[in-house]
Amino acid sequence: MSVCGFTFVKNAVKLDFPLVESISSALPLCDKFVVVLGDCNDGTRELIERIGNSKIQIIDSVWDETQKSGGRVYALETDKAFQSVGAEFEWCLYIQADEVLHEKDYSAIRNAMDKWNEHPNVDGLLFKYYHFYGSYDYVGDTRKWYRNEIRIIRNDKTIRSYRDAQGFRKQGQKLSVVPVDAAVYHYGWVRPPAIMQQKCDVVKQYYSGEIIEKPVFEFDYAQRFDALTRFQGTHPEVMRSRIESKNWKIDVDTSKIRMKWKYKILYYFEKRTGIRLFEYKNYLIHTKSLK
Repeated sequence: MSVCGFTFVKNAVKLDFPLVESISSALPLCDKFVVVLGDCNDGTRELIERIGNSKIQIIDSVWDETQKSGGRVYALETDKAFQSVGAEFEWCLYIQADEVLHEKDYSAIRNAMDKWNEHPNVDGLLFKYYHFYGSYDYVGDTRKWYRNEIRIIRNDKTIRSYRDAQGFRKQGQKLSVVPVDAAVYHYGWVRPPAIMQQKCDVVKQYYSGEIIEKPVFEFDYAQRFDALTRFQGTHPEVMRSRIESKNWKIDVDTSKIRMKWKYKILYYFEKRTGIRLFEYKNYLIHTKSLK
């Protein structure tokens, strides 16, 4: 069984993506790793090259600046990376530049790929998510943070990245997937406040087309969350240095719930029952995995 990892990235240095940690966390599971590098000159290429692993292949890309609507350019770059994966690989591990895998989950991930490799009706594997916010101590605790997403897919080139590259579709249909007992640690909302605001402004242009040349303030973590909870687990080992070097502080009150009443009702219902009503799921759970 052979596995190829893939990702896309642009301006990882400028926007402080944990790119090295992300790629490094995936490499032990992969025989090869494809990075589609967008047009930038902030040192991202040199950052990748310093990882010093022969599995990594960098492919240069130019982002389509006409695709500034709904994050579509992210899906296009994801597809470029996936289409670059050779036919010799059976599974493809997709990881975004602000996502990291935990070494404690490697066995479960490998076992799942091995178990379902001979089941062609299984299109991919579904991962749980921790969405960190503000610092490495808090995670998002509401329905706006998706709980699961597909991060391993079969090497089937009819599969395409969907919408803004959060998930995948096959010939327009949801993939049939199996949940794996593993999580993705998402650090997209953990940066120094000034860089966080800059990142938000950059992302905004790829959703709405609005370009903000320079942020006029720092991102206010303490005032811009709906509900948080303190993280009780351990972080991936590759994140140790980054976490120890964190040089900003945030002061959040996790007892505060900021949302409209209809969302509060859904929130408290979920806390009491464990059921997330009306949850959006961009996938179908394979029937055999339920037995």
